[in-house]
Amino acid sequence: MKFYQKEIRLKPYSRGYHLITNEIVNTIAEISHINMGMLQVFIKHTSASLTINENADPTVRDDFESHMNIMVPEDAPYYIHTYEGPDDMPAHIKASLMGSSIQIPISKGKLNLGIWQGIYLCEHRNNASGRSLVITSFGS
Repeated sequence: MKFYQKEIRLKPYSRGYHLITNEIVNTIAEISHINMGMLQVFIKHTSASLTINENADPTVRDDFESHMNIMVPEDAPYYIHTYEGPDDMPAHIKASLMGSSIQIPISKGKLNLGIWQGIYLCEHRNNASGRSLVITSFGS
């Protein structure tokens, strides 16, 4: 079994949901050496997250942002953790709901995503810096 791991820093993204599939694929050329395996992507932050969803229609990403802002509003009167700004505690909650890692099968040296699937960076802060990802691929 082969194991490969890299850590990358993404450029800063605005608040919202952003396709980063190509950035991931371009970083891990080693997956071409894996016939059958898995790719794991982990985000090293508590106010941003990762998910897999629609890669064709950008309005899906807009709807994600709108829906999550209704589900987890800013300035809720019961938030205690508020000293980093009104978007901070909601960002932590959203990150926990969406998740900090994803796994994707690798088949014949390529990510085995569905035709309409892409990897999203879910940026939950208004003014975030670049985000760090640990990308691990393994298989035979």
